Amino acid sequence: MAMKTEYDAPAPFDYEVWQPDPDWDCSPELQPIERDTLIKLAQYVVGRHKQNWSNCVRQRLSRLIIPLRAALKWMNAASTTTNSAIHDIILEMHRLEKNYWSWTQDDWLEVLCSSEEVFRKKYGSCGNCRQYVLAIAWLLCGFNRLEAAGCFYHYRLSVKVFGRPATEAAVNKLQENMQRLGFVAADNNIRNALLLSMLCQRQVDPEKLELETLKRVITYGPVYMRRSAATLSRIFAAMGLFPAGIDHRILERRRPHGEYRATSNVPEEWLRWCERWRKTAIKAPSSELSTWYRILQCGRWLKATHPDIHSPADWSRDIALEYVAAVCQMKIGQWSEPRHMYQNRIGQLMTASARAGILQAIRVFFRDLQEWGLIIVRFNPVRTFRLPRAIRASIGPAPRVVADDIWSKLVWAGLNLQEQDLHYGEQLYYRYPFSMVRALCVLWLFGGLRRDEILRMRTGCIRWQNDEHQGGSRICLLDVPVNKTSTAFTKPVDPIVGEYIDCWEKERNIQPDQLDLKTGELVSYLFMHKAARISQSYINKSLIPMLCRKAGVPNKDIRGTITSHRARATIASQLFNAREPLGLFELQRWLGHSSPSSTQHYIDITPTKLAGSLSKAGYFERNRRMVSVLIDQDAISSGQMQKGEPWRYYDLGHGLCSYDFFEQCPHRMACAKCSFYLPKSSSEAQYIEGRQNLLKMMQEIPLTDDEQAAVNNDIGAIDKLLEKLKNIETPDKQRR
Repeated sequence: MAMKTEYDAPAPFDYEVWQPDPDWDCSPELQPIERDTLIKLAQYVVGRHKQNWSNCVRQRLSRLIIPLRAALKWMNAASTTTNSAIHDIILEMHRLEKNYWSWTQDDWLEVLCSSEEVFRKKYGSCGNCRQYVLAIAWLLCGFNRLEAAGCFYHYRLSVKVFGRPATEAAVNKLQENMQRLGFVAADNNIRNALLLSMLCQRQVDPEKLELETLKRVITYGPVYMRRSAATLSRIFAAMGLFPAGIDHRILERRRPHGEYRATSNVPEEWLRWCERWRKTAIKAPSSELSTWYRILQCGRWLKATHPDIHSPADWSRDIALEYVAAVCQMKIGQWSEPRHMYQNRIGQLMTASARAGILQAIRVFFRDLQEWGLIIVRFNPVRTFRLPRAIRASIGPAPRVVADDIWSKLVWAGLNLQEQDLHYGEQLYYRYPFSMVRALCVLWLFGGLRRDEILRMRTGCIRWQNDEHQGGSRICLLDVPVNKTSTAFTKPVDPIVGEYIDCWEKERNIQPDQLDLKTGELVSYLFMHKAARISQSYINKSLIPMLCRKAGVPNKDIRGTITSHRARATIASQLFNAREPLGLFELQRWLGHSSPSSTQHYIDITPTKLAGSLSKAGYFERNRRMVSVLIDQDAISSGQMQKGEPWRYYDLGHGLCSYDFFEQCPHRMACAKCSFYLPKSSSEAQYIEGRQNLLKMMQEIPLTDDEQAAVNNDIGAIDKLLEKLKNIETPDKQRR
């Protein structure tokens, strides 16, 4: 005989509603005759030699059996299943020595066991007997701890206690909303989470379910149900039934309880001040958390070095300076409890930026407490906790640019991304639609945005505008939301970004608006699927490793792991070093920075561009000129050079100069009347140039600014140079 499916499983008739008989005697105590009958009956129902019950037994236990038979008959249970269920409950009443009306929730959980298999081994009942015992507990005894009842068929139990029409109506309404939000309507896990919540709250109308019920299912229910219940809460939030969904991962600790606490070994008084600051300060969550850890670290240092001081109000300027000196020599792991973090670097000197961050945190801590009037102003924290010049000098712009060859391969991988590429990696890429991942990919590769800006991008962020200066071609404009350094702004991007985002918006299901914590507005986020925003870590931990794998490049290089923010520095540097580059202020506007100094931390001038710019500047050509030199080798070999005879002649074009220190002569631009000068029109100059044993060489001569102007045929500069040389002696001791 084939097993019945859940859709044709036994259930009450559509027109019947469960109503307990008011004439039933539901007193919780067993009557003496019932107790004696259970004792005698045990020998017949326990063990291998089971016998049918006599009519006398049925009459004595009628008060207990009649409600059970009525409930099972209402559920259209088969006779075999009915007898097995009553048999098991009678057996447990004998063991517990109390009426099933008085069983506690824990008693019922013990009777029901953790699964159908365990139940069958315990009682030897038929296959679906446990389902009916569970329904009896729910109908007759108010049992509602179904989240702790282990595995069972949620749909079959629901149709037994709620009826098939009510159960189908709830499931159909859920599936309609699931399909609207992009879920697979036939996802039984979410359906079972709904039915379990309805059973736990004993509520047939899903719109009346409470958020606390789903939290209860997530907290105490089976592990496989937690994620589905959290997804159900997001669907209800999209339907407007809940203010917000539940993130079941918040309840899961990354480390065992008590293994590590950031507040350990921190003085109690100092910890109270830290907590007071944290409750009062208004900062971004990441900045607040970073400052929090660093001021706790300061508390451990204070406990070790000044155990008699517990409050920031007791700090003096000397203690503050002592802490600055300690931070300047601080090593990784010192005054903290890193446990498994940085194990291979513990004991090494902290980087300059890390030490600067520690001093900045303690500077903000004391400054805020003083400005709020919580402590007396004993010193100026801005000046006292200032970073020493030696450390500050070692901190500068160091953009972590991805090498051009690696970046070009990543761009190729992003532009050639295929749907089959989404099935590889540590995380489940296929949770997101391909068109959404592709739009996210090109936005990261070409947008030059922060990760937060990408994830907070809104629908309708792409606008197209005709460019009148380029023959009417369309310009793709991207609306960037409010970020940490500027208000919302618009920037041009590559048209492929707009094309892929438009493609995703056409496929995107209608998603509920969510609160933007930066602006306090209800917005429609672009990258949402199944009523949830894309994961914060998706770009770094899923998308980039996938692109690296497709491109055949490692996800680490000499500058560290390739992260979402490194793309921003890479794109900025490429735009700055392009053949027709963006200027600093244009790049500042494109990146959304509030000042050019921030932009300088993102651009890296390549040596190629630096060499090209230096060559175009013509610095060396402007200040030096090559002069032809004639060396008379006969004069050197015959010894005339030792006698003071000329042996080297500088070819000036219009004549020759035999002065040995020509490069130092101030009159080298006006040589006409100098005795060392031989005009080329003279016979002596022609005789020298006609010699056979001459060595022709080139020599660089540095030029002054006046000489440079004269070389460039500036007549006024020549006259000015002659006037300046009027009273300066020539090499032959004559004045002009």
